[in-house]
Amino acid sequence: MNAKELRGKNAAELQQELESLLRAHFSLRMQVATQQSNKTADLGKLRRAVARVKTIMREKAGQA
Repeated sequence: MNAKELRGKNAAELQQELESLLRAHFSLRMQVATQQSNKTADLGKLRRAVARVKTIMREKAGQA
């Protein structure tokens, strides 16, 4: 999801998206650690997506 789409969401939707991304990141991290998956590039993508959501949330908090 890109930043433009995230800016159109409200705070509750952003929080839900953040929780979803954090769960997915944890799940993938455990899969990589137990060698069930070798999609290590997806870890970075998820980490950047989490940072993107947190940045948008911080921007919205500053505007209020």
